[in-house]
Amino acid sequence: MSKTGCDEGGGNISEESPEKSPSERIEPLVLVKLGEKVRPETKRWLIRLIGAPQKDGGAALLVHPGEDATGDIIMVSAPRCTLLQATEELGLCKTYNTGEMETFSYDDRDNFRYSDNMEMFLTLAERQYIIKYELEGLRARRDVRIPGLDDKYTLQHRDNIWQKLTAAGVVVDTFPLHSKAKLKELSKSWYAGNQLSQPLDSVNAYFGSAVGFYFSFLDFYTWSLIPPALLGLFITYFSSEVQKEAMEAVAGSQAEIHEEDSGLSVSGHMIQAVFSMLWSTVFIELWKRRSSSTSYRWGTLHLAERFSEPRPAFHGHLGMNPVTGRMEPLFPEWQRDLRMALVSIPVVGLFLGMVILGMLCFYWGENQVMWLHEEWDSVVSQTLLYAPSVLHIVYTNVLATVYKTVAQSLTEFENHREESAFQNHLTAKVLVFTFFNYFAVLFHIAFVKQDVPLLRKRLASLLIVTQLVNQVTEVVVPFLVDHFVSAPHRKESEDDPQEDKFRNQSKLPVFPGLFAEYIELLVQFGYLSLFSCVYPLTAVLLLINNVMEIRSDAYKICKLFRKPFSAPVANMGVWQIAFEILSFVAVVSNCWLLTLSPQLQRMRHEGQMSSADIMVIAVMAEHVLIIVKVIVAALIPDEPGWVQKKRAHMQYKSMQALRQQNLPSEES
Repeated sequence: MSKTGCDEGGGNISEESPEKSPSERIEPLVLVKLGEKVRPETKRWLIRLIGAPQKDGGAALLVHPGEDATGDIIMVSAPRCTLLQATEELGLCKTYNTGEMETFSYDDRDNFRYSDNMEMFLTLAERQYIIKYELEGLRARRDVRIPGLDDKYTLQHRDNIWQKLTAAGVVVDTFPLHSKAKLKELSKSWYAGNQLSQPLDSVNAYFGSAVGFYFSFLDFYTWSLIPPALLGLFITYFSSEVQKEAMEAVAGSQAEIHEEDSGLSVSGHMIQAVFSMLWSTVFIELWKRRSSSTSYRWGTLHLAERFSEPRPAFHGHLGMNPVTGRMEPLFPEWQRDLRMALVSIPVVGLFLGMVILGMLCFYWGENQVMWLHEEWDSVVSQTLLYAPSVLHIVYTNVLATVYKTVAQSLTEFENHREESAFQNHLTAKVLVFTFFNYFAVLFHIAFVKQDVPLLRKRLASLLIVTQLVNQVTEVVVPFLVDHFVSAPHRKESEDDPQEDKFRNQSKLPVFPGLFAEYIELLVQFGYLSLFSCVYPLTAVLLLINNVMEIRSDAYKICKLFRKPFSAPVANMGVWQIAFEILSFVAVVSNCWLLTLSPQLQRMRHEGQMSSADIMVIAVMAEHVLIIVKVIVAALIPDEPGWVQKKRAHMQYKSMQALRQQNLPSEES
């Protein structure tokens, strides 16, 4: 619906009661930091724009200039009307008078519980995101010269105002403000105590559903590791050969497996492989059910599918959109495809080539240290056996960090119109590289070199060293930087002006997002589902790591970084698809790894079975297990029955509301 019908405007917070500070009347939700050289007339113009009604091209928000018109901050909140209409635009679901969740309708707002109290009706994260949504949606209604700026920054019709102000250096930062009291309460119930469960509803309310879904998935994944971890411990405890293999992997030795081993290790590995394949399927399907239930509870089950405004960074020639009928920047699809073909794909290929180069260097280093160990046979040479793996892990981590920045730039260069398309292309680039970067060496060792002891040692190195490196880089380093570098500059007392306390939050580093966190979990899941049959203790090490990861990630987002904006989401998005793909690749990987078992290899050498027979067995087992996975997935619905009914009911109500809107025009 059009927002011009809003009967409540925004305005300047200070106009309501000049003798009170803004924090005493309306809670400031978002801070806009201005450039140092911004003139007072420019700041006054921006304040008027933010507070102007939407029918006049403004954002209809509440704004306070900070200390005075010459200060470098603006604090923004939102009135009830703007929040409610944005709630409808975003398609959020809220509690109806009947107690059921319904897609919010502005015209029916009085029948929704707490719609007269925004602090109870919308979460803090939702209110802050709506402010960002309104600010970034500002577009010029006509050509306008911005007071205090050069003519080159004149706004053209349909220009994105916020992007233009950012490019001009007027707006240098926009971020949501922490609520010290709410953050302290959340910290106590999340990571500061001894509790094992997470307050996920509180996390969603404070940080938003995107962050809430990550921690919900991390929680579900961590406790789902208990069954494979127990199985791995059981196999290791009752198999002396598996115990020996585990010790050799950690010690760096590559001793040959004795041919006279008992059949228990082989059968143990086989049980581990089959269990991992079935476990990954059940895990993914049960997560989908939990995800849909969580989405309903958080009001994001039925997010609006609409023709949204282009991304703020989207650029092109101004023209008429043939679908929406709006004047907006247009960019031909063929130009985007050309940029992807001539720039993005070759650059991604270059980085994949660097992965192969690193793999070749790893093999060269592996041969060199093995030769030294044979020559010296000392404690030093024994230690050096680990060096190639450690150096290669560091190399892959550095390469992944550089590639992420490059992938971001490439996706920006492709100039996608919708935010969802941008995120999908960015994620696809990173996933292709990640799979290649982290698993290429393991696949080469397993299926080209067919060196199971080396594969086991490499996997143990990755599980132990990578987790230590991640904990240091993600938590320890940011903590030290914050404690010794940033914190001294943020010291404040109770007597300090509220504006200075808000400004101090800008000195915290920007939250890097959840991309790296999801990548870490995806790589973990790959190690477990693809290769755990050669190292049954994989799930044990992952479980220990993730129990600490939950608390360290919670501490990190609460204390070490600036609060992030969080758009409402209904699930994990493309990450869920990535986990599903890995679970199917796991079938192929495990079946072929089992062909390298000592028992089958001994039978092949003794002539009891040919290589062709082993291949046929592997292919048959692979097909049978894929069929079993498909059947298991089909037997476990993606959504509980009650959620399916709720979704259908919401769709029906939306159709009824649309029909009611169309009736007057039909009658006329």
